[in-house]
Amino acid sequence: MRSSDDLSKANILIVDDQETNVFLLERVLRRAGYDNVASTTDPTRVRALHEDFQPDIILLDLNMPHMDGFEVMDELSRYVSQGEYLPILVLTAEDSPEAKQRALSMGARDFLTKPFDHDEALLRIRNLLETRLLHLKLIDENGRLEERVRERTIELERSVETLRRTSEQRRMLLAHLADVHRTAAKGLDLEELGPDESGNGAAAEVKGNG
Repeated sequence: MRSSDDLSKANILIVDDQETNVFLLERVLRRAGYDNVASTTDPTRVRALHEDFQPDIILLDLNMPHMDGFEVMDELSRYVSQGEYLPILVLTAEDSPEAKQRALSMGARDFLTKPFDHDEALLRIRNLLETRLLHLKLIDENGRLEERVRERTIELERSVETLRRTSEQRRMLLAHLADVHRTAAKGLDLEELGPDESGNGAAAEVKGNG
């Protein structure tokens, strides 16, 4: 669903130990246009299905043998990253306030009691998928922004390096010009002295000796 605004492309995972409930949910979802539906009656397979199927939403029963819905949510919380918004809609015959509060506190985003109205369930599923889609878009946009920042940082680093090299070249040129200037100044000083001035001392010495 990441690359499309079409919610019907969402991956929906059903976890319920009752095959009749799974069959009913699959039929309701497919009639509503959702084609990517996976299901299991074995809650111990949820982790593997999460890795392979990568669901956009999980429809989860609470009362199941071997591993109940609370244990499934606890396991999911251990390996699903905190930044990942994976909505869980609990669909259960357990209608106690304690069960609802516990489920919501453990990561469920919504809660429906069996038997539930199909239209209401579809609306809640759609709302959760819309939130999931917005979250995925935000992640993608943040990724693009980070890439642009990275590219801009590289450009700035290259510009700084170019300026550093230019500054070094300018320093070397100025040093060379200073050397040329000093050499030229010495040459001018010698020319101003001339050959007569440079030989006066020798001539005077010859006269003295004579």
